[in-house]
Amino acid sequence: MQLEDAQPEIERPWFGHYETQAPASIEVPEITLHGFFEGTARDYAERVATIFFGEKLTYAQLDEQASRFAAGLQSLGVGWGDRVALMLPNCPQFMAALFGALKAGAVVVPLNPAYAAQELRAQLDDAQAETVVALDAVVAKVQEAMADTPVKRLVVTRLRDYLSPLMATLAAMQEQRDGSAVTMQGENVYQFNELVKNSSTEYERRDLSPDKTALILYTGGTTGTPKGVMLSHRNLVSDALQMKAWVWDARPEKREVFLGVMPFFDSYGLTVVMDLAIGSAGAIVLLPRFVMKDVLRAIARFRVTIFPAVPSIYGAIAHHPLSSRYDLRSIRVCISGAAPLPVGVAQAFESVTGARLVEGYGLAETTSITHCNPIYGERRIGSIGLPIPLTDARVMDPESRAPLPTGDVGELAVRGPQVMRGYWAHPEETAQALGGGWFYTGDMAREDEDGYFYIVGRKKDLILVGGPIVYPREIEEVLCECPNVEEAMVAGVPDPRRGEIVKAYVVLNDDVETTERELRRFCAERLADYKVPAKIEFRESLPKSGVGKYLRRQLVEEELA
Repeated sequence: MQLEDAQPEIERPWFGHYETQAPASIEVPEITLHGFFEGTARDYAERVATIFFGEKLTYAQLDEQASRFAAGLQSLGVGWGDRVALMLPNCPQFMAALFGALKAGAVVVPLNPAYAAQELRAQLDDAQAETVVALDAVVAKVQEAMADTPVKRLVVTRLRDYLSPLMATLAAMQEQRDGSAVTMQGENVYQFNELVKNSSTEYERRDLSPDKTALILYTGGTTGTPKGVMLSHRNLVSDALQMKAWVWDARPEKREVFLGVMPFFDSYGLTVVMDLAIGSAGAIVLLPRFVMKDVLRAIARFRVTIFPAVPSIYGAIAHHPLSSRYDLRSIRVCISGAAPLPVGVAQAFESVTGARLVEGYGLAETTSITHCNPIYGERRIGSIGLPIPLTDARVMDPESRAPLPTGDVGELAVRGPQVMRGYWAHPEETAQALGGGWFYTGDMAREDEDGYFYIVGRKKDLILVGGPIVYPREIEEVLCECPNVEEAMVAGVPDPRRGEIVKAYVVLNDDVETTERELRRFCAERLADYKVPAKIEFRESLPKSGVGKYLRRQLVEEELA
């Protein structure tokens, strides 16, 4: 597959800035996502696939569990194309259930375990899911949400089922003491462990085109109601191989160890952690949630080499007093996504770990990454990097959708084999987002002469201050340059005189005092007058999604309330 053959009119200056080892084009085989996983399980059967609080599963063992789960689902009546929802944190069961459901011919719908019952009900109903695989801790919420949805069966699992016997016993005792033990019985309720143990590895294999939908992945809802993104097997395999080509030294012989703290129910964790690890036959240290001690211990104990995460996690590690007590120098490569990466955070993290930290960019609609700074090559401050192999990108006029000259700001459009099939049950939104072979991201960006791209803000987030357009990210980057500022978010809020004004929401570093006047003076030295925040509000924290994306919309809604 070579985009340059299909679209010769596109200029691609970014090729000149690829690392020598990173190819401009790659071949994507005609396989499914579970076929991709099975290939690694076949070629590296005895290689460790997952490490869960010290307990290890090989690729062969994980593949066997996935096959047994596939047979178990089919025995329960799960049919071709049925939707199977996963409401699980990062754990071995997530991977076994994901690949098992795909083997059974189902479409997987990953959901955030933190969803409230009302949110969960809306997405189960929207996806028309008939099966839910859930953690015992959220069973009550799931059963509440199942009412008036198509859900017919619930498969329940416990984290302690994959712990060592001693840790599992201690966990069970703790559940008894605090009364958190959950009854995993009832009509149409099945236990994951029993289903796997009592099923054969032989399941009905169904021929599946790589262009069929593999996942319905819901957007984070940071700019509106979440929509189901339909990702095909080809999308997911392509993205895994594109990332493997970009992180060119992540090879099976290196025996990479990935830290899996980014949730797999999100496209970033699913692809840049799980799929990239599978593609390089690496081990994944699975952590159900971000707990600083667990993260630091895991890095030091298992000698983690590749650590994809978000800026808030890198910043927390860089500035946490416990970090100096652990050897974090095994980390080699880190890819930051989901939010802008402040320069100060990158510098502080690299100083503590010695790792290489680069910023990338992607969306659920593009499976995951479309752009990334070279892993060992030239990074450019404030840039999301270069389009990765098989990916084209252009800056378009947001109204006419005509290409803009280099350096102009417009809407970022991308195309490549990782771009979604469309939005589930939303044909109008699909037609609006996809046109002429391009996906229009809704992000405002510019491209420099060398093919590095820079995000300046969401199209919906642009602030009009009496005429000139203000891009929130530009102001946020300036605020984060201040040594006293830990995090900053900027939004346009209503003003009776000017329509909108620029307001900044700032989290200060610990034990630091700064006034609004001092911060405004800091901005005035670096920004045009109309870009300087008219108001600054100091906060203990900023609203974020479960995967670390800033929820600017929530701040605006608070102002309107």
